[in-house]
Amino acid sequence: MKSLAVFFKDLTASFKNRKVIIPILVVLFIPLLYSGMFLAAFWDPYGKMNEIPVAVVNRDTGAEYEGKSLQVGNDLVDELKKGNDFAWDFVTREQAEEGMSSNKYYMTIVIPENFSARATTLMDEHPQPAQLIYEPNEGYNFLAAQIGGTAIKEIKSKVSTKVTEAYTETLFDQVEKISGGLNDAGAGAAALNDGATTLAEGAEQIKANLAKLVDGTSRLQDGIAPLEQGAGSLTQGAADLKAGASSLAGGLSQLTAAEQQLENGAAQAQQGGVQLQDGLKTSAQGADKLKAGLASSTEGSAKLVSGLESSVQGSGKVAEGAKGLAQGLEQLAEANPELAQSPEMQQLLTASKAVATGSEQVRQGQEQLLQGGKELESAQRQLLQGGEQLAEGQHQLAKGAAQLTAGQAQLTAGLKQFGGKLSEAAVGGGELAQGAGKLSAGAEQMESGMEQLAGGVGTLTSGSRQLDAGAGELKSGMDRLTEGSGELATKLTDAAKQTSGVKKTDELVDMYAEPIGIEEQKVSEVPNYGTGFAPYFLSLGLFVGALISTLVVPLRQSSVEGATGWNRFVSRALAFTGMSLLQSLLASILVLYGLGLKVQSVPMFYLFSFVTSLCYMFIIQALVTWLDNPGRFLAILILIFQLTTSAGTFPLELIPGWMKAFNPLLPMTYSVSGYKAVVSTGDFGHAWQQLGILAAYGVVFLALTLAYFLTHQQDKRVNAEAKA
Repeated sequence: MKSLAVFFKDLTASFKNRKVIIPILVVLFIPLLYSGMFLAAFWDPYGKMNEIPVAVVNRDTGAEYEGKSLQVGNDLVDELKKGNDFAWDFVTREQAEEGMSSNKYYMTIVIPENFSARATTLMDEHPQPAQLIYEPNEGYNFLAAQIGGTAIKEIKSKVSTKVTEAYTETLFDQVEKISGGLNDAGAGAAALNDGATTLAEGAEQIKANLAKLVDGTSRLQDGIAPLEQGAGSLTQGAADLKAGASSLAGGLSQLTAAEQQLENGAAQAQQGGVQLQDGLKTSAQGADKLKAGLASSTEGSAKLVSGLESSVQGSGKVAEGAKGLAQGLEQLAEANPELAQSPEMQQLLTASKAVATGSEQVRQGQEQLLQGGKELESAQRQLLQGGEQLAEGQHQLAKGAAQLTAGQAQLTAGLKQFGGKLSEAAVGGGELAQGAGKLSAGAEQMESGMEQLAGGVGTLTSGSRQLDAGAGELKSGMDRLTEGSGELATKLTDAAKQTSGVKKTDELVDMYAEPIGIEEQKVSEVPNYGTGFAPYFLSLGLFVGALISTLVVPLRQSSVEGATGWNRFVSRALAFTGMSLLQSLLASILVLYGLGLKVQSVPMFYLFSFVTSLCYMFIIQALVTWLDNPGRFLAILILIFQLTTSAGTFPLELIPGWMKAFNPLLPMTYSVSGYKAVVSTGDFGHAWQQLGILAAYGVVFLALTLAYFLTHQQDKRVNAEAKA
């Protein structure tokens, strides 16, 4: 009771002393002014952004994109005019520079000349993004420049959306064109499939015809073998004919000479019987020569007939082979109309027919020559018999001169006739030898040609087989082409149907231009800057109010003479408690009803403000009571550390690491955290926890103050203060 009496006496004395009561009343409003002024100034700074002057320079010249005029710079200007983000001033480049120099504008936004042109490079190989030039006047106001940077990002997002809308509209136009193109491509692919089917059928027919060609060329190659053999026989027979014709020509020459002698002898025999003996002798000799010549001639004729028979046989084989070749080629041409149309095949057919015709003519001529040779051989045999008879007649000449004269007349006539025939035979024999030589040369050429023909037919056979194999691969490939073109037609038609379902609408264009919307769902919503900074500035104001209170409220002395240390402690503790109550009450009323701060619980807000103020008051009271002015300096240092480490403005994670160590040691950390729970989050459990920590701080420092008063019962400084 005595302690309370001391308190009330001290309180009454303070009210009577104007020098004391007036400063006390002023100090009561320090937290109100401090926190109130700060919070009122920064309650909602973004709500007045439309008063910050910003220069906008539009130098964009526009561009053409897909046949459309693109004016992104003008679109941006129109978009800025619609909003009130800043106090936009649309000026020239020179005006903007002058305004920045004179601090008329906080920042300048320049839209360059190529802004629209660069916006059209999206589909280029090397696209170039459009650039906005942002020029903040940081020296004029750094925070305004930072706010402007955030605004520029929002402007960039809006411009990007507009540009994307233009791209999207063009893209959907292209999709519609693609849909029509895919439909046309599907029809073309269907036509391609039909053509591929027809081509596959043609390939199959080609393969069948090539198979016939392979079979025909195989038969042709088989027919060429006997033709080659016949050509060899023809060559050999022609060579034999040439040799026999040469022998025949020689025999005919001898026979002609002998016949001339015989004719001369017969002429001499006719001259007279006087020379009969000589004539008979000469005649006998001529008869012997005639007999020998006729024998030689007969032998040559026999060889000629034998050679002609061989030649006729060879010519027959050649004619048959040539005829078979011509027929084989004709069958090949009939089986392969495409091959028959080629000039080379037509020439081969013509040549084979000519060879067959010529070979047949040669065979017929050789048969006629063989028949003549046989007749000549028969005549020569008759002559040989006549020569024998002549020889015998020469021996019988002696028996009858009459018979000799008649026989000589007949002989002379026969010899003349024989001489004419023999001359013709000699001429024919020479021509036969010459023709046989040509026949032999032709036969050799024909044999060489047949070899070449056989080689060509072999190459043709090999090539036709390769063509047949290639035709099989072509058929397989055409089957795959038919299948693939059919699938392509189906896929293209499906793609055309799918793309045709894409219709350009304003909603769809907006969706593509801005596919992601942001639905903001705030947790513990803070409506403005003032609400967010209230815990910080309230804590700061209450701490400053407590600090200044120690300048106007006596700390140690009492107006009661002889008051004990305990009485003085109670009196000073109650005085500072009253100051805390009034300061916290005034500050709370101002922010709640003057500024309109919305809190989760008004009673809890009052209680937390009072406990926070009381905690600060007891801390500073203890420091100043013990240390006087150095205690106030120490309190200011604590305030400075609290301002940077309490996480009232920037997050704790953003401050330097060494400062983070002070965060859990200082009371403002807990007052700011507790105020956030009471004002915004509504986590009252956390608020009570922080309130308990603040109360513990207050109790500890109040105990330190008590320790001072108990240890300084009769402090000289107290008496000195009391006298003063």
